[in-house]
Amino acid sequence: MRRVIVDPRRPLVAALEEAAQVIRGGGVVAMPTDTLYGLAVDPFRVDAVAQVFAVKGRSAERALPLVAADVEQVIEWIGPLPALARRLAAQFWPGPLTLIVHAPAALASGVTGGTGTVGVRVPAHEVARALCRASGMPLTATSANVSGASPSSSPDDVERTLGDRIDLLIDAGLTLGGPPSTIVDVTAFLPRCVRAGAIAWEEIDACVRSA
Repeated sequence: MRRVIVDPRRPLVAALEEAAQVIRGGGVVAMPTDTLYGLAVDPFRVDAVAQVFAVKGRSAERALPLVAADVEQVIEWIGPLPALARRLAAQFWPGPLTLIVHAPAALASGVTGGTGTVGVRVPAHEVARALCRASGMPLTATSANVSGASPSSSPDDVERTLGDRIDLLIDAGLTLGGPPSTIVDVTAFLPRCVRAGAIAWEEIDACVRSA
């Protein structure tokens, strides 16, 4: 595993391009997000997605969340967002809000876990967004840990536990940690809270009602 140290506020383009090349080649990259470290692969490659499950030692029934550079990248690769999703994205992205939307057919089946939907967000972390931008697509962002172990905000923990299983680690220092992203299903007319998290449901509800 190669470890690349970057400034979390102004990451070097060359370092991110190296990581993007690994991802485009089907490799697995550990990256920082605004909550914890995650595992980034090309979600449209079946072999890369299978490798994520192998790294984590996790069965493929559970879906993988995605992160993107911005809302435009989400629309380009995942598809047009319904009005409800656009409203929530405008209010809470970049930030810890994952929106469950209908998945495009091109996504590797392991990403959706057979649900036909996918969770995506724009994280409030410059490195994660810049890596999506350098890769030219949204990326997986499942937590960088062995299944059953606690997710980590430390690149040292990632190297210690997964260093022999991944291709590259982007070390931007400790991430903020804290609660995971709030997950909201926006595939129906009304939003549905799938997982409570960093953004309180009252804030989500207030945003929806303000329309």
